Amino acid sequence: MKAFAEKLKGCSPYAYLIPCFAIFAMFLFYPFVKTIYLSFFLTDKLGRAKIFVGAENYTDLLTSESFYNSILVTLIFVVIVVFGSMLLGLIAAVLCSKTFPGIRAFSTAYALPMAIASSGAAMIFKVILNPTIGLFNKITGLDINWISDPRYALVCVAVLTAWLNSGINFLYFSAGLGNIDESIYERASVDGANAFQKFFRLTLPGLSPIMFYTLVVNIIQAFQSFGQVKILTQGGPGEATNLIVYSIYRDAFFNYKFGSAAAQSVILFLIIMALTLIMFKIEKKGVKY
Repeated sequence: MKAFAEKLKGCSPYAYLIPCFAIFAMFLFYPFVKTIYLSFFLTDKLGRAKIFVGAENYTDLLTSESFYNSILVTLIFVVIVVFGSMLLGLIAAVLCSKTFPGIRAFSTAYALPMAIASSGAAMIFKVILNPTIGLFNKITGLDINWISDPRYALVCVAVLTAWLNSGINFLYFSAGLGNIDESIYERASVDGANAFQKFFRLTLPGLSPIMFYTLVVNIIQAFQSFGQVKILTQGGPGEATNLIVYSIYRDAFFNYKFGSAAAQSVILFLIIMALTLIMFKIEKKGVKY
């Protein structure tokens, strides 16, 4: 009995992890396993598995032009969003890295997008880009239906998403700039380095760890963008903004093809995982700690 009590006492620290693992199991592990399970079935309108079809859902997707279009559109969207949001965040962080009057107001303004819901921002953006009463056309003198034109719709959604993601990037880069030793800039000034040389030779290498982390996070966030697409374009015009996430939503809740939607979810997971693994593989070559 004493030996059993000693064993129980030794396991007591791990008992505190039980609630955490229970939450993970309920909201992460179980839905993940259920999604893989449903991807091998045809389902009814309530999403219940009815007919086992094996890999048929996957083969249908891999022979579908619409699915390949969704992948291409998503990749273009991710590139624009990641590059744009990181560039905006980096520029804002560099501008606010020095002390000047009103810096708190500027810092608050640059960080504000992270506090705005994507749905609310999309509704405001939709009014701004309205072809008749929109502020953007009024200022520029253009007459373009930005959201309804296949040439511009994807770029418009991507620009909005990049701006929304730039707020958290600003905070990341600001923290990274604060960790760079100011003495290295002083030594570089003594050696005759100009502002551009300091930025590319000192600032960017010093920010490489936080830039790598930000890159990974931004890619994952960009692949999961949904609210702005739902409100602005609903995947249109045509399939110009039919991102994989929106395609999953449309197949599941409009076409009631939960099996196909589950298969797309699994493929999306594999794409994100592959990109993440590749980035961690090349981390040692480009990141300087």
